[in-house]
Amino acid sequence: MKKGLICMAAAVALASLPAADACAQKKKAQKRENYEFSHEMPRYVEQLKKELTYPMAWGNSPIKDFDEWKKAARAKVFECMMTPPRRAESFDMKVIGEEKRDGYTARRIEFNISAYSRVVAYLLVPDGKGPFPAINALHDHGAHLYIGKEKMVRPFDVDSAVVNDADRWAANLYDGQYVGDYLAQHGYVVLSVDAPMWGERGREEGVSRDKYDIIAGNMMMLGRDLSAFMTYDDITSTDFLATLPEVDKERIGCIGCSMGAYRAWMLSALSDKIKAGVAACWMVTTDVQLSNKYGRKENGGFANCIPGLRQYLDYPHIASLACPKPMLFINGTKDKLFPIDGVKQAFDIMHGVWKSQGADDKLVTEIWEVPHSCGKGIQEKALLFLDKALKGETK
Repeated sequence: MKKGLICMAAAVALASLPAADACAQKKKAQKRENYEFSHEMPRYVEQLKKELTYPMAWGNSPIKDFDEWKKAARAKVFECMMTPPRRAESFDMKVIGEEKRDGYTARRIEFNISAYSRVVAYLLVPDGKGPFPAINALHDHGAHLYIGKEKMVRPFDVDSAVVNDADRWAANLYDGQYVGDYLAQHGYVVLSVDAPMWGERGREEGVSRDKYDIIAGNMMMLGRDLSAFMTYDDITSTDFLATLPEVDKERIGCIGCSMGAYRAWMLSALSDKIKAGVAACWMVTTDVQLSNKYGRKENGGFANCIPGLRQYLDYPHIASLACPKPMLFINGTKDKLFPIDGVKQAFDIMHGVWKSQGADDKLVTEIWEVPHSCGKGIQEKALLFLDKALKGETK
């Protein structure tokens, strides 16, 4: 019966076709003999890439003073990010829930992340006397928008469906270990906030991955960029973190996997409050990322799309704005999203920048034999790296 109704609906919508043809039409895309786009990219993609010269990259830019270059390049990034969300008059933080855990306390909090949005977030505070070093824990994309911050911190005081979903996600991508909880157990204050469109900042009508791009398009029509709003919010949430009495504002870092890694190096590049960053499984050059040779394309869509920016800087050039901060990048040989050739190219570009500033020892880039993930091994490596960068500890 259900199949028949679908056919009838398709037949009504395509009245000029017989009912059987209408069903076939619904399942199979209409094609023309001539076309200009293939596999979600223009046929002339290789020509377009050759026209990307990245004139504001360090070494390409006519600016030879590194600090002046950073100032100018940052300004260009912010310009391309379009109009930022208006800041709230105050953060007005409130604790709405609390749970004692092994070595730390988990809090559900609310605060104003902008004049438009009041968000629910998780804040983990270690036992003992602070102030403590702190981490902004940035969640991934995963084409899974039902949970956001809950991918980094095990949720509480929420529906069991959220807890179960988060546990499944942590098991699949993080070896069953929540990154935020792991860091809190080792003496870090941890903040995790939903990005716009994830978790408790989603759609009234419910989760739909396809709607993200439509909403992003509507935001652009309003002179705003949804991906940039995510980065602006990451900057603001770091500013908020720095105001907390439990936090040593001179020892704040960030960490993320996948889109969270993109967020981590963007935040490290654009916020002086971030002193060290860890990015797992998100770094590549545009030349390889959008390539017929590698059969790749950008799957994140508008989640990391900043209009016009590629005319000036590629991904590793932007990440290099974090120089000379300590930064850890890890990618995997089994990661199907980021071809290793592009990863190596990006790593080489960044090392060139850190070397130019006599700081190459602060940039750690590693390629592991892992898929697109952030398992316990990577988390342990991240902890050791952050302990050295933010606590001065070496093991």
